[in-house]
Amino acid sequence: MNQTLLEQYIEATTTNQMYHRYQAQWEMLLGSYMGGIEYTRMGMLTKYVNESDNEYIARLTSTFCENHSKSVISTYVSFLFREKPDRDLGLLEYDSTVMDFMEDADLDGRSFDAFMKEVSIWSSVFGHCWVMVVKPNVGAITRADEQMVGVRPYLTLLTPLTVMDWRWQRSPAGRFSLSYLKYTEEANDSIAIIKEWTPETITTKVVSHKDKTVQSTETEVNGLGQIPAVIAYNHRSPVRGIGVSDISDIANAQRYIYNLTSEVEQSIRINGHPALVKTPDTEAMAGAGAIVQMPDNMDPGLKPYMLSVSTDTDSIYNAIRHTADAIDKMANTGSIRSSTPTVISGVAREQEFALLNAKLSEKADNLELTEEQIWQFYCQYQGQTWDGTIEYPGSFNIRDTDAEVDRLVKAKQAATDPRVLRVIDHELLEVLGEDPNMLGQEEYSPSDIPAEVPFDPHVMVDPATGKEYYARTEQEHLDYAALGYVHKDEE
Repeated sequence: MNQTLLEQYIEATTTNQMYHRYQAQWEMLLGSYMGGIEYTRMGMLTKYVNESDNEYIARLTSTFCENHSKSVISTYVSFLFREKPDRDLGLLEYDSTVMDFMEDADLDGRSFDAFMKEVSIWSSVFGHCWVMVVKPNVGAITRADEQMVGVRPYLTLLTPLTVMDWRWQRSPAGRFSLSYLKYTEEANDSIAIIKEWTPETITTKVVSHKDKTVQSTETEVNGLGQIPAVIAYNHRSPVRGIGVSDISDIANAQRYIYNLTSEVEQSIRINGHPALVKTPDTEAMAGAGAIVQMPDNMDPGLKPYMLSVSTDTDSIYNAIRHTADAIDKMANTGSIRSSTPTVISGVAREQEFALLNAKLSEKADNLELTEEQIWQFYCQYQGQTWDGTIEYPGSFNIRDTDAEVDRLVKAKQAATDPRVLRVIDHELLEVLGEDPNMLGQEEYSPSDIPAEVPFDPHVMVDPATGKEYYARTEQEHLDYAALGYVHKDEE
């Protein structure tokens, strides 16, 4: 009987080969994003030769993590959700449960917009994540019965570390669909709740890690007839069900900076606390105000001395700065995340913004696809057909406002044509985020620009000497005016 229970436990907790292959990488990506104590527990520092466990733990504790992974992902998410997506839910807008779903999508207080932001974050970390669209089965016969007890579809976000096994099946029409999915719904150190989905059944198992047994098993019919799971890809990989993380390379560079930071701390410690070399019979301790007691008959060649080592921390800091610059290049965020002024050409900045815009557009397209699939499952639960549309921003206005304003100001100082000045003023308003209509100015097209007024040649006179000059062009008028000459008729 014990063997049977153990076999049930092993079957319930077994993962597939794909999970086993990527598990270590996913754990590293998770720790790199979380930082803090999670990063310390991962032991990302390279252990020295003959370094004891206590010394290694002390070095882990004293080294901080410069979390570039979270910074890069936060930058992406801030651009993606600067504007809310445009949602046309079609006939679903008349569903009385939709408003409640938008305000509390996961039955845990998160709105649907906040939930999608979490989807974007974790898909960026792992390369993909899973979204389950679930509706409890309370035995209701009609929609009115469901509304009476408050039953509606809700969402559950699953990271790749919780999805233990999955299988795909190709239909005769060529479409792939999930035929099996197993994930950990809830877990602690002793108990775990494991869900197994097939198109026909939903099995819930309560597993005890302490006793290595399955305490209970409950099976219900899957009334939907399919597995309501959506994979939210960050970027697709050649392997089905596996995405490409935004920080897969950045996490390695972050670990390199983490080790260099530890070297800086060790170098400063060695410089401030040199080693004391002495014989076993000599009583001495290194430190300020220490007293050294030597035997009277000690050989002068055996006197204690300080062994000082001069280390160059500047070279380590240069390596850290170089690695941080490399991270910005990988993430296309050099002009955005830089905390110090950098010399970069306008063409290079525009190219970096273009690459970042392309990356954000691809991420937005994947989020749009994910949300449409979520609404499709929602409609199936509600007995409706999805006829709406979801549109995330396709382009992101990434501009260097200071550089744009500086360019336009210089152009305005050099311009003299009223038509050009009006165009520059219009562009300045757009760069500053102002609407010309709100300032009493109307939008115009190039055909609306008034024709150039012909210059009227006239006589300019010097009020002090009475000398007169004939201004034939506007430029000559400006030159004479700069010298103090005035129009003769205005004298």
